[in-house]
Amino acid sequence: MRHLKRGRKLNRTASHRKAMFRNMASSLILHRRIQTTDAKAKELRKFIEPLVTFALQGTLHARRQVLKALPGQQGQEVTAILFNDIAPLFTDRPGGYTRIIKLGHRTNDRAPVSLIEFVEGAKPVAEAQDDADEGKSAKKDKGKKGSKEPAGEPA
Repeated sequence: MRHLKRGRKLNRTASHRKAMFRNMASSLILHRRIQTTDAKAKELRKFIEPLVTFALQGTLHARRQVLKALPGQQGQEVTAILFNDIAPLFTDRPGGYTRIIKLGHRTNDRAPVSLIEFVEGAKPVAEAQDDADEGKSAKKDKGKKGSKEPAGEPA
């Protein structure tokens, strides 16, 4: 019986699971959202949320705790992004830094797939700039009077 046994094994050894969550956490921090299976997303949430809580503390000890969870050269870069870019977005939030959106099933094996992302508008820098550019162009289009487009046909 699995009484008081927490977490999913995901049909992997402990070392494989640990490495997988380190990689997934790094990808989530870098890209702000990743697509994965439901079970992995739910387990990744348990891995990443304490790291964001450490980043909110902003102390040297907290930084070393995050580096312990995400070691290596890439871990240092990811930790800097987490502390400098992501944590300031969640200063007023007591928890629940990620959201899981169910997308359906994969076509080849019918595995349930989800999108895990940070909440609070934590978009990658490139997407944020694209959205800002689109907003500016939409405002300019609305401001023009006497548009030459026919009323019945879309552009």
